[in-house]
Amino acid sequence: MNVTTQKIAQFCEKLVFDNLPDEVVGRTKTLILDTVGIIVRARNESESTASLISAIGKLGMSQGVCNVFGDNGCYTPSAAALINGTLAHSLDFDDTHAEASLHASAPILPAVLAAAQLVEASGKEIVTAMALGFEIHIRLGKAVDAGDHYRRGFHPTATCGIFAAAAAAGKILGLSQEQYISAFGIALSQTAGAMQFLVDGAWTKRLHVGQASQNGLMAAVMAGDNFKGPANSIEGKWGFFRNYATNADDEKATNRLGEHWDTMTLGVKPYPSCRYSHAAIDAVIEMSEKHALSFESDLEIHVGLPKRGFGVIGEPLDLKQHPRSIVDAQFSMPFSAAVAFRERSFVWDDYSRHLNDEETLALCKRVTVSIDEIAEANSPENMSANVRIIMGGTSFERFVKVPKGEPTNFMSEDDFKEKFRGLCEPFLPKPRVESLIENILAIEQLDDASSNLFAL
Repeated sequence: MNVTTQKIAQFCEKLVFDNLPDEVVGRTKTLILDTVGIIVRARNESESTASLISAIGKLGMSQGVCNVFGDNGCYTPSAAALINGTLAHSLDFDDTHAEASLHASAPILPAVLAAAQLVEASGKEIVTAMALGFEIHIRLGKAVDAGDHYRRGFHPTATCGIFAAAAAAGKILGLSQEQYISAFGIALSQTAGAMQFLVDGAWTKRLHVGQASQNGLMAAVMAGDNFKGPANSIEGKWGFFRNYATNADDEKATNRLGEHWDTMTLGVKPYPSCRYSHAAIDAVIEMSEKHALSFESDLEIHVGLPKRGFGVIGEPLDLKQHPRSIVDAQFSMPFSAAVAFRERSFVWDDYSRHLNDEETLALCKRVTVSIDEIAEANSPENMSANVRIIMGGTSFERFVKVPKGEPTNFMSEDDFKEKFRGLCEPFLPKPRVESLIENILAIEQLDDASSNLFAL
């Protein structure tokens, strides 16, 4: 008999901080830092934030005990999880997983922090809950086959993320194995995240993630109060795997759970665009710098991607060459390549500089995208790209198998600090920025971690 849900629930109940390898603890802390920086920037600058905060107020959820990074207000726990979760994914600058094709921290951290504020959890408890959430999120993403999941119209960050958020929040709240089983059953009833946003650049992709965090928190709280959810919600006849996948691999959800740490296979984003564009951005920057390339009348940039990436950021090419909004641009390989070529880098502020820049938009039209056989052969384990730049009759070519930020080409702690400061310093006093860095990177030493993190 298949007992996937039971095995996962048992792992959730038994995991403690002392079970975590030191490298997992260290990686988890840097991922928390990365996510908090994104939340702060998105709270102050994302175009979807004002309407989200306004709606929360109208719903009577702006008076509570939980906090949002970059915001002086207090919200109900579910609202804080919704807002922080939405903000964490609003810039599409958050961590990723190549094979599972998802963003792990964004739905998990907000649910953990809201739960932590309810019970004054320690830093060790927060790190343990985060690592637990990562393991569940990634494994479910691999099990449903992300390529198939996308083709069916589902967003795995959200659909798998609600179970991860429920698991992580449940760890903070001290759920038993049976309560975890109910929490996953409750989460199943709220699993959502449709890819229709790609049609017109709508804001729902980021909201999916906030809702996964909010609903995961709610599932854990309800289960903790012994509200009964259905058993076998992951592998059952009408469970997650059967409803949301064509041919799910149950074994990938539980194989070596607690022995092999998929947390260490998460990647991070040095550039604020879809992860599938990053190998190409690396190649464009490297070649443009090495050969001192400039925008000439005959310049051509050809980008080859794996099938998954091509479907997200490469087609239809005409629309990708004419981005009209930040969301359009985030999922446009031509725009990312054009900015990288012109700037020899790509940071969040480049959107405001380049979305209406005539030269950048003209360069977008000179970028073509196709499926590359070598990149496809390295997929889904790697989000590779092959780039060819032609100028003045000379062709330059570069294949990048592993983009910067992937586990085998990871960012340094200093890289994380630099990214964090760049995101936060326009909106927070420098002492506050530095105290956040210090507290997050030493979070396991804090007794009441949430109070220290949210202290103004």
